[in-house]
Amino acid sequence: MGTPMSDYAKALGARLRAIRTQQGLSLHGVEEKSHGRWKAVVVGSYERGDRAVTVQRLSELAEFYGVPVGELLPEGSTVAPLEQSPRIVLDLERLSQVPKEQGGPLARYAATIQSQRGDYNGRVLSIRYEDLRSLAVIYDTSPSKLTEQLVSWGVLSPEQGADATASDV
Repeated sequence: MGTPMSDYAKALGARLRAIRTQQGLSLHGVEEKSHGRWKAVVVGSYERGDRAVTVQRLSELAEFYGVPVGELLPEGSTVAPLEQSPRIVLDLERLSQVPKEQGGPLARYAATIQSQRGDYNGRVLSIRYEDLRSLAVIYDTSPSKLTEQLVSWGVLSPEQGADATASDV
């Protein structure tokens, strides 16, 4: 068994690898897409936990991958693959009817995700449960309370709200 720091570095590396592979990138693909900004050997050493990554570099890597920094950080001692996270479908048409002082942060968050994905259908947007947790921080509440609020606004169906609350631990 490794030291707590080496275990954390390996868990962080696993998150980095999961994000990279989820985006369909090889290590060399990262180097090419970043025009050499991110060297394959460096990213690989971060992913193996062989090399420490600074907070600044982690932030820059999150920006390169187009994900919040929190997505790169391991939770506890286990690393769950991102694709196993439950999806939550937001009704963007209903969101547009929520007063800006209430729905503004969610609308900006949704617009950012749409921009990153190039998805402008304007009717619905699927997000991960981890996005809901990030939004709960923005709204200074728990994911389950935010889920209740989204259901009351009509942005989230009651069934989806029940599913999201069941995932809340």
